[in-house]
Amino acid sequence: MSQTTQRTAPVRPATFADRLTAPLPAFRELLSVTWHGGLRANIGDIDQIPVLRGGTPQATGTVVTWVGHATFLLRVNGLTILTDPVWSRKIPGVRQRLTPPGVAWSDLPRIDAVVISHNHYDHLDAPTIRRLPRSTPMFVPANLGRWFTRRGFRDVTELDWWESATLGEVSFDFVPAHHWSRRTLWDTCKSLWGGWVIDKSIYFAGDTAYGPRLAEIGERFPFLDLALMPVGAYEPRWFTKGNHVNPPEAVQACLDVGARRMATMHWGTFVLSGEPLLEPVRLARAAWEARGLPRADLWDLAVGESRVLTA
Repeated sequence: MSQTTQRTAPVRPATFADRLTAPLPAFRELLSVTWHGGLRANIGDIDQIPVLRGGTPQATGTVVTWVGHATFLLRVNGLTILTDPVWSRKIPGVRQRLTPPGVAWSDLPRIDAVVISHNHYDHLDAPTIRRLPRSTPMFVPANLGRWFTRRGFRDVTELDWWESATLGEVSFDFVPAHHWSRRTLWDTCKSLWGGWVIDKSIYFAGDTAYGPRLAEIGERFPFLDLALMPVGAYEPRWFTKGNHVNPPEAVQACLDVGARRMATMHWGTFVLSGEPLLEPVRLARAAWEARGLPRADLWDLAVGESRVLTA
């Protein structure tokens, strides 16, 4: 069983709307951007999205594999961890995925833990979660635990920002993000959203806009080796700026949290916005180079590609 640093169950607020740093999109704005095609990218470059399908990596040490979108398979200090696992071909509201998962479900090793950043459908996928053993430890945002316990999961740890838990030798710290949560018409901001710092070395951002909470993470965790940063789903900018970073902001966010390396994610899997398919990683490379940062420290991984992380 995972262990939190708290001794008693905390009292959670009924809503986390007071933590929003940008107003949520109004219905008329969502209708307008959809009507004018702002969320429909041209997928003509789909065959240029790099995909590797080689099964699970055999390397030792800390290994990072991009499965696709916000899903990573991490091997950290003896544990195998999934971030925001999505293996479904289709999620509600968007066309089916452009690229297959970089690791087939049948090739997965035993999963020791799962971390969830928030409850949006592209980060919390019910069909994928149902495929996991009910004994799998789940680390989730505050007020999202019941979603898992209702589905039979027995080891569920829900955390507020800056709360911490451990499993084996690995720490799991839930950290702030500039985002929001909603899964139905009735649960807007009733569960929290955020990122995870895993083993004090890997920062998984989930979804976030750019803002001061990123520097706060860097202040509290001064020895981060790698930031897993979203670089896609940012156009039209007037619509997404309060919820998603664009590629230059992702690079700045990596610098703010103080991570030496950045791995790109949240592009090339689902069409969630209006930018060209390959633009997120191209602009991330340009922003990285413009900062004079070592090219080897930008992990613009192919779907299914793995890297070994050295401190």
